[in-house]
Amino acid sequence: MAQVLEFKLPDLGEGLTEAEIVRWLVQVGDVVAVDQPVVEVETAKAMVEVPCPYGGVVTARFGEEGAELPVGAPLLTVAVGEGAEGHRPAADPGTDGGAARAGEQPGAGERRSEGSGNVLVGYGTSEAPARRRRVRPQGRASGAAAGSGTAGAGSSGAGVPGRANGRVRAAEPVDGPVPVISPLVRRLARENDLDLRELTGSGPDGLILRADVEYALRAAAAQGGRATRETGPHPDGTVREQALAATAGAAATGSAGSTGSAVPPGDVRIPLKGVRGAVADKLARSRREIPDATCWVDADATELMRARAAMNAASGPKISLVALLARICTAALARFPELNSTVDTQAREIVRFDHVHLGFAAQTDRGLVVPVVRDAHARDAEALTSEFARLTEAARAGRLTPGELTGGTFTLNNYGVFGVDGSTPIVNHPEAAMLGVGRIVPKPWVHEGELAVRQVVQLSLTFDHRVCDGGTAGGFLRYVADCVEQPAVLLRTL
Repeated sequence: MAQVLEFKLPDLGEGLTEAEIVRWLVQVGDVVAVDQPVVEVETAKAMVEVPCPYGGVVTARFGEEGAELPVGAPLLTVAVGEGAEGHRPAADPGTDGGAARAGEQPGAGERRSEGSGNVLVGYGTSEAPARRRRVRPQGRASGAAAGSGTAGAGSSGAGVPGRANGRVRAAEPVDGPVPVISPLVRRLARENDLDLRELTGSGPDGLILRADVEYALRAAAAQGGRATRETGPHPDGTVREQALAATAGAAATGSAGSTGSAVPPGDVRIPLKGVRGAVADKLARSRREIPDATCWVDADATELMRARAAMNAASGPKISLVALLARICTAALARFPELNSTVDTQAREIVRFDHVHLGFAAQTDRGLVVPVVRDAHARDAEALTSEFARLTEAARAGRLTPGELTGGTFTLNNYGVFGVDGSTPIVNHPEAAMLGVGRIVPKPWVHEGELAVRQVVQLSLTFDHRVCDGGTAGGFLRYVADCVEQPAVLLRTL
């Protein structure tokens, strides 16, 4: 007899609590194999294809393309075992399995089945993950079943209890567990004194999403106060919520902004989410937590450019400029290990790394990302060139994995590609330093006592002042500049 198993959005990497559905790779009624990619999602770090650990017939999908789902929310259900073909839905294929779910709630009560246990290709467990039933508060209807009958209705809010025209409304307080999976949602509500029991979520089965909490807070701000309940009894004996009572009206006038002010005609609000949101959060955290300082120096890069030209004139793969700069960085970090570290604020300790995982800034259509070259200190210029090229291509194609975007210990930022000379980089939290490189341009320069036109570059180092003082930072930057001006200096460390 076939079993209907529920596959939930897995943990896709460090600190990731949600993902946006970019593209479904399967339809309801399709037969899928074990570990076959079923959906393409975008997290704050990368775009990845998520494989399903079960093989069988897809009976339902949860979420439309463009919808954000928290980690742990249902993605789809699969009928496995004998008789799975009988679970092909007879409904209009344009719906996401509404008919397939009629008369049964996927994942409710069936025993755990064998599966691959994988959540991403190359990741996962050796055994199928343990499944949990979500306990719903009494009196709360299933958001998908009671709405429009489509599993993806949560993305727009149509037909979902508690939402009108895509907006969350206040609900009567309920007893029992609150349908929240994401710890980010709980923290956001807690920090703003918002009682989650008073909200009806727009996610699958009434799941409360971050968007629901944020909308409630904006509505409360528009009313001039936090989203708190009145303690006095209502004439009909219920507790009413003054802060959320007029949310629909505020949304209709467009005045429910984060500052509570109206949006002038023609202005555009752009959500800070995905890569842009992750970058914003990380940069803001760096500024809050890291007491950074910046020092810079101009260097004559003429000899470095000549050395590169000589390398590329010989047989073998071409060597990139960023690979030479990376090699210089790793040599400098070996001499000044204070800058290849992080600060453990809870333990009040500085952690120095015995390896260099070198991040580098890469501009893509999706925004700025920082791929990481692992064990850069153990690679020569040729190997570094190859790895930089591979990661850059993957970044532009949106194929970087979370593992290729995390774990950096130092960052190299070549902003010279934008045609600028200098900058004051923001440290890539939780690292301790970042080297910035401007464009290399012909400039007047005093060389061997005479004025000459030389290839000049500005180098800047932003560092965490907690890990070292200016003398160490200056020594690091001076060594880098010496290697740029006289590449033969590197021979001492080879």
